Amino acid sequence: MLMEQRGVDTVPEAERTSGPRDLVSILLGSNLCLGVIIFGWLPVSFGLGWWASVGAVTAGTVVGTLLTAPLALVSLRTATNLSTSSGAQFGVRGRLVGSVVGLLLSLGYTALTVWIGGDAMTGVLHRLFGLPTGGLSYAVVYALLAVATVVGAVYGYQVLLRLSRVLAVGMTALLILGVVAYAPHFTTAALPDAGGYLLGSFWPTWLLALVAAGLSGPIAFITLLGDYTRYISPNRHRPRRVLHATWLGLTAGLLVPQLFGTFTAYAARAATDYAGPLVSAAPGWYLVPLLLSASAGSVGNAGLMLYSMGLDLDAILPRASRTQATFAVAAVATLCVFAGHFAWDAQAAMTSFVLLLTAIGTPWAVITLIGFVRCRGVYDADALQVFNRRARGGIYWYRAGWNLRAVASWALGAAVGLLAVSLPNYQGPLLSWTRGVDCSFLLSGVVGGLAYLALTLRQAHAPEGLDVATEVGATSSPSGV
Repeated sequence: MLMEQRGVDTVPEAERTSGPRDLVSILLGSNLCLGVIIFGWLPVSFGLGWWASVGAVTAGTVVGTLLTAPLALVSLRTATNLSTSSGAQFGVRGRLVGSVVGLLLSLGYTALTVWIGGDAMTGVLHRLFGLPTGGLSYAVVYALLAVATVVGAVYGYQVLLRLSRVLAVGMTALLILGVVAYAPHFTTAALPDAGGYLLGSFWPTWLLALVAAGLSGPIAFITLLGDYTRYISPNRHRPRRVLHATWLGLTAGLLVPQLFGTFTAYAARAATDYAGPLVSAAPGWYLVPLLLSASAGSVGNAGLMLYSMGLDLDAILPRASRTQATFAVAAVATLCVFAGHFAWDAQAAMTSFVLLLTAIGTPWAVITLIGFVRCRGVYDADALQVFNRRARGGIYWYRAGWNLRAVASWALGAAVGLLAVSLPNYQGPLLSWTRGVDCSFLLSGVVGGLAYLALTLRQAHAPEGLDVATEVGATSSPSGV
C-alpha cells in the first residue's frame, strides 16, 4: 500500500471514499487499548466504589460525546482537518490555536498509550519468559512499540483504518476473555489501599472522576474527528448518519474499554497502580491474550494519535511534509514515555494532564461549534488553505490572519478553566467559589462561548470573516508567512 502524501490540504472529492461505518470502526478499534482502559482505573484510585465509578465514567462519556460529536460535521464540510477548519473562526493564522491544542492532546495520549502498554508488555514477558524488569527492558519494549507506531502513522489513514477494523473484532474478543479471566476476584467495594476519597468527600471526588475519567475521553477527540471525516463525502453520506456514527463510535469506543478498566481494577485490587496488578492477577492462560492486547491495541491507538500529531505539526509548519512532521513528533512522544515511566506518578500525571487539556481545549471546541452553526456548515475551503500556501487574503484573513475576538474569547475561557481546576499538586483560586468542586470544564466552555458570542454579535447573521474581507481583499496573493 502506498504511503499517504496528503497533509492538511483539501481532500479532493475522488479521494473521499470512506463512510459512516469506517468512522465507527476507527473510533471503536483504535480505542480498545490499555491507553484508554486505564482511565477506568482512575475512579478506583480516587477511592470510589464500583457503582460510583461506573456512574462517573458513563455520565462523563455521554456528556462529553454530546459536545464533541458535532465537530465531526465541520470537516465533513471543509474536507480538511479540524484545526485548519477552525480558521473560519480564529483566522487562517489564528487556527494555530487549534493546532497547538491538538498537538498537546495527541502528544499526551500517544505517550500515555505507549507508556502503559509497554509496562504491561514487560510485566507479561517477565512472567512468561523471566525477562528482567529493569530499566533496559522497559526501554527496549518502549522503543519497539514506538517504531511500530511510527510505521502505521507514516503510512497514513488507509493503513490505520484497516488496522482499526481488525482491532475492533480482535480486541473485543480479548476483552471478553479478560472478563472471564478476572471475574473470580471481582469486588464492588472501594479498595482500602486507595486511602479513602481523594478529595476528602464523595461528591467532589465523584465529580473529579467524571471529568478526569469520563469527559476527558471525548474531549481528546475535539481536534481528531476531522482527520477521519474529511475522507467522507457529504455528497454520498448525509450529515445525520455521520453524526450518529460519531456518537456510536465514541460512546462504544470509550465506554467499553474504560468500564473494562474499572472492572479489572477492582478484580486486581489495583488501588495505586494499574499495569503491575493487572499482570500479577492474570491467570496463566490469559497472559498471551494480555500481551496481544497490550501490543496490538497500543500500536493501533498510538498510531492514530501520532498521525494526528503529524497533521497538526504540518499545519503549524507548512514547509514540512506530513512524514517529516510525524517523525519529529514521534521523537518527542517517545521522550515523554521515558519521562512518564521513570519520573512521574501515574495517577497524578494522568489526572493533571487530562484536566489541564480539558480546560484549554473545551473553549476552542465551543467556539468552533458556534461558528459552524452560524455559517450553517458553509465554508470557503480554498480560503481556509491560505496559510498553508504561504499567501495572504481571503474571507478568513481578519486582521493579519488572526480573529483577535475569537482568540481572546478562547484565552479568557482557558484562563478561567485553569483558575478553577483541582489537581493533585495545584488548587485553582476559583475553587473557593465552587466549594472545592472542579468545574473547570464547565466554566471554561461557558465563559469562552459567551465571550465569543458577545464580541462577535454583529457577525451572527453573516458568514465568518465576511465583515472584514473587503478591508483586505477577498483574493489570496502570494506572500511569505
